[in-house]
Amino acid sequence: MKTDPLKDKELHDKINSETARVHWSELERHFAHGAVVYVSEALDLVEVALRVAHDDKDTITRWMNEGKIAKVSDAQAQTWQAADTLLWASVVSPFVLVQPEKRAVH
Repeated sequence: MKTDPLKDKELHDKINSETARVHWSELERHFAHGAVVYVSEALDLVEVALRVAHDDKDTITRWMNEGKIAKVSDAQAQTWQAADTLLWASVVSPFVLVQPEKRAVH
């Protein structure tokens, strides 16, 4: 029986502590290698990283089918490059998961 990735507190804390805000320009070489993955603002970046680390194929496939995670497109990359967008990032080798910062609601 598979363990629930969300119950892996040690890995959760490690991923959370290693999540950082980075400018797109710092990620361009990873994008060139096809390793940058977009994560929708609707998802929790740390949860996605946990599920990738645990190879939770069912959940990841569902999110991909829903358009909530995907390799960063050329159009996204161009937009982010033009603005040198600040993104939240989490590394789960060989991938860099990125998520636009959530906008404050006023």
